[in-house]
Amino acid sequence: MQAWRVRENGEPGEVMRREETAPPVPGAGQVLLKVRATGLNFPDALLCRGQYQVRPPLPFTPGVEICAETEDGRRVLATPALPYGGLAAYALADEAALLPAPGTLDDAEAAVLHIAYQTGWFGLHRRAGLRAGETLLVHAAAGGVGGAAVQLGKAAGATVIGVVGGAAKAAVAREAGCDVVVDRHAEGVVAAVKEATGGRGADVVYDPVGGTAYQQAAKLVAFEGRIVIVGFASGTVPAPALSHALVKNYSILGLHWGLYAAKDPAAVRRCHDTLTELAAKGLIKPHVSERVPFDGAAGAVQRLADGVTTGRIAVLPEGVRA
Repeated sequence: MQAWRVRENGEPGEVMRREETAPPVPGAGQVLLKVRATGLNFPDALLCRGQYQVRPPLPFTPGVEICAETEDGRRVLATPALPYGGLAAYALADEAALLPAPGTLDDAEAAVLHIAYQTGWFGLHRRAGLRAGETLLVHAAAGGVGGAAVQLGKAAGATVIGVVGGAAKAAVAREAGCDVVVDRHAEGVVAAVKEATGGRGADVVYDPVGGTAYQQAAKLVAFEGRIVIVGFASGTVPAPALSHALVKNYSILGLHWGLYAAKDPAAVRRCHDTLTELAAKGLIKPHVSERVPFDGAAGAVQRLADGVTTGRIAVLPEGVRA
């Protein structure tokens, strides 16, 4: 089979190589899956660089999210078991963790649903307790993780403010459903959000960026607000001033969604049922900005690593037209 493999760590465009290799052999509790589409995620870039919290043995195949087909014909969502990731004709996954692919989404849309929308749902509902009528501020609102949070916030009845970088990304954020869009390249984020909220700030801040975005979040979170820490796409891990959280009465909430799969898999399945219902009602729909042919996978992961993409990128198997 054809697979993209990484034999040394570095930038994705330099270390990802397309190779012919034998299909992986399932271990105990695993199943072999025929890949129908692979959703690209920032962790794929970090895996290539050797900077992710999980470091599979070399060589490995990136691709942590797929829509696939089982040997008995079921269409499923899965997070592949590394080192046999989804950027290949076949991948491995734990059979107990397979989820039915929503029938209202095509393969590319289904491939990018699981991680971003589960992360958004657990962050906004389980961790932050977002309520109808509250104000949600989403950093990187035109990206895959941020865009999912925007749609989930609107579905929950919140007013959503999106922060983006550039006019093109602002247009994507508006299309995703943001009530207010702040272009950090064209205006001051703190002043713009305070103006939009009458000086009150946001009840919930969803931050997958870190760095300066977190510093802004601390200035903009409302009384008894909640800041959800989702990741550090900026590359800078902030050092929160806990005295500031004490004085202002806000909560700083960490979210490592992957822990739920290990510690509370039933909650993951319940969340999937909820997301499937929201998709069926048209309240959420992943924005697939690029459907990339298999031979373009390395370049697509590099663009994701460089932060120049909007929405989500799905890689289609060899022979499937984009």
